[in-house]
Amino acid sequence: MELTGKIIAVLPANSGVSNRTGNPWMSQEYVIEVPGQYPRRCVFRLFGEDRIKQFNIQNGEDLTIQFDIDAHEYQGRWFNEVRAYNVIRGQVPVAAPVASPFPPTQAQPDAAAAAAPFPPAPEAAPAENSADDLPF
Repeated sequence: MELTGKIIAVLPANSGVSNRTGNPWMSQEYVIEVPGQYPRRCVFRLFGEDRIKQFNIQNGEDLTIQFDIDAHEYQGRWFNEVRAYNVIRGQVPVAAPVASPFPPTQAQPDAAAAAAPFPPAPEAAPAENSADDLPF
C-alpha cells in the first residue's frame, strides 16, 4: 500500500536491545497528512537505524510512503502497526477528488424514455363493504 502526503510530525527515535537476540534496534515514527476535502493523518514507523538514516525524512517534506499494515496482541488488546519499507521523493500530493455518497445519476434521459409517457396506474378492484375509496 502507499500514501502520498506531507510529513507534519517527526517523533523522537526509540532504541533498545532485544531481549531475545541481544542485538540493538532502533525505530522512529512519523505523521503523514494526505490532502483532500477532509485531510487524513496516519502514523507510520520506520524500523532499523540504516533505514532511518537512508530515508532521512524531514518535517514538511512531500513524499510517498510504501507500507505494510500488521496487528499484534498485547495483554488481551490488539494494536495496528503501519510499517514503511520504502520512501519515494519528488511526487507532489494531488488533492483527491471528492467522493459523493450517492451513486452518479444519468444527466440526460435517453430519447425513447423521454418520449414514452408513464404507464397508466393499474385500477384496483373495489373491496366489498369498503367505506373508504383509497386504493390501498
